[in-house]
Amino acid sequence: MKVALIGITGRVGTRVAEELLQRGHTVTGIARNPERVEAEQGLTVAHGDASDPSSLAPLLAGHDAVISAGRFVSMDAAKLVDAVKRAGVPRLLVVGGAGSLEIAPGKALIDTPEFPDAYKPEASAGRVFLEVLRAEPKDSALNWTFLSPSALFEPGERTGKFRIGGDGLLVDANGKSWISMEDYAIALVDELEKNQHPRARFTVGY
Repeated sequence: MKVALIGITGRVGTRVAEELLQRGHTVTGIARNPERVEAEQGLTVAHGDASDPSSLAPLLAGHDAVISAGRFVSMDAAKLVDAVKRAGVPRLLVVGGAGSLEIAPGKALIDTPEFPDAYKPEASAGRVFLEVLRAEPKDSALNWTFLSPSALFEPGERTGKFRIGGDGLLVDANGKSWISMEDYAIALVDELEKNQHPRARFTVGY
């Protein structure tokens, strides 16, 4: 597929790009500082800013899917969705956050006393982004997917072994909720290829 990747220079974006290229997809990396991206077979880099979606549409046009891996606090969800639609791209996959995942019915992780204050602005913006996607009309031409990682989300190993969940936070037998960015990238590109969670949020963890 031909994929436009917003936020290619970030920690998650670089790993998603690597996974896409390994599988033979063609990638247009969109970044504020494209000079930070090394040239690679199958990769084109373009200057773009997710905080200015009106300039994004021409960059997104002609792609099979858009993957957004940028920070939520620097994006306007509604404007980004509008840019994807105006570009005529049928699919939007979003690198989500864990804060909006439920630890009990109706209770999100971000709303627990233990949730770190430092992460709340980004997590709150991520929850708003998800709400914007869920408000898309059922007859919308846009097929979106929002993939939330587990609570601990750091660079690590690419094992290919993980579990898939829905709106609930995944924890292992010891109560730990975690996923490597490398395995997260596998799950995200799997979704791109298989389209198993259309117009839905899901999560991945060990």
